[in-house]
Amino acid sequence: MPIILMSMGIGVEITVEQEGDIHLVTIEGRVDAATTPIVEKKLAKLLDISQKIAIDCSNIDYLSSSGMRLLLSMTKKMHAAKKKLAFFGMSDDVMEIIRMAGFERILKIFSTKKEALKSFD
Repeated sequence: MPIILMSMGIGVEITVEQEGDIHLVTIEGRVDAATTPIVEKKLAKLLDISQKIAIDCSNIDYLSSSGMRLLLSMTKKMHAAKKKLAFFGMSDDVMEIIRMAGFERILKIFSTKKEALKSFD
């Protein structure tokens, strides 16, 4: 699994690997007003080239409203392009924020990487 992209910003690190035809994105740190543009820029490139993206959220320490808007925007773009997107490994704190916003009904969220990858079959 070669790493094809790695980016570090203020408070956030993004790593992208490829498993077959699936791009596996790991986001580490805070996804807030300061870091969301960094994450969005890196993921925008990936949205253009990938049909299937799984995002590992297990190392996201904090998710602000701007970060949630990014997840929603990505989901809508991928759906409109008939591409697949899955999230997995969200901490209880991050899941609580997602639930409070009602996004758990919109985002495809799985507990484990295995479940997320299987959802692409």
